[in-house]
Amino acid sequence: MSAITAAAVKALREKTQLPMMECKQALEQSGGDEEAAIRLLREQGKAKMGGRTDRATDQGRIAAYSSLEQGVGAMIELQCETAQVAKLDEYGVLASDLAQQLATGPGAATAEELLQQISPSTGKPLQELWDDLQNKTREVLRLTRLVRFDAPTGAYVHHDFSVGVLLEIEGTDAALAKDICMHIAAMRPTVVNTADLDPADVQREREILTAAARSEGKPENIIEKMVEGRMRNYYAETVLNEQPFVKDDKKTVGQVAKEGGLKLVRFAHWVLGKE
Repeated sequence: MSAITAAAVKALREKTQLPMMECKQALEQSGGDEEAAIRLLREQGKAKMGGRTDRATDQGRIAAYSSLEQGVGAMIELQCETAQVAKLDEYGVLASDLAQQLATGPGAATAEELLQQISPSTGKPLQELWDDLQNKTREVLRLTRLVRFDAPTGAYVHHDFSVGVLLEIEGTDAALAKDICMHIAAMRPTVVNTADLDPADVQREREILTAAARSEGKPENIIEKMVEGRMRNYYAETVLNEQPFVKDDKKTVGQVAKEGGLKLVRFAHWVLGKE
């Protein structure tokens, strides 16, 4: 076998971003075949990471893909160990590819299923991109959450990738759908409509407000009206369609959506690392 040249080692290092000595050893073991050396480095990286799976992954990013025209939308949460890795371009590409493929591909119920599919930006298996990034950074990666809506959707991800919203709609106004996603991120409703609330929670709130009104010495004949009025505040805190719209608080989100020809169906609202 011919000697492994410094140029070959340098070229492999530039492709993998791994230490020079590891690249040289991989080339020696693969007889100078660069592709075989890359495969070997991936396998070695998997073996090394196998003993590190108990590490905490407190950092990462949320990524989303939505399309009214295609009638699909998806969101994923990709976690890692440090903020430095989460800011890498390759990390962002992987997160975006995972979200787009989940939305536009055949779907996946688990991280393992999704990683077997092909990256929409590179044409390579997503698992290969995952392994290369994990090998380069030597950090544990976890695809902790994924959701797909098979319907027209809007989406919003905060600039630091720590908050994401996916909103299923009926309608065609993509800009308004995104604005409502931003509203959800800021105001944190729990349901779309009052009918979606847990009846037990609503009854409990009514009982609390009724008891408060009685303690104020209000006559029984007006307590019910008082409670109904105060329940509107409860709905405005928890129900998306009942909340004052952040961009025009003289109208509710429901009113703004109706004026824009949208019906709000359901949403997912995630904060990085928090279920």
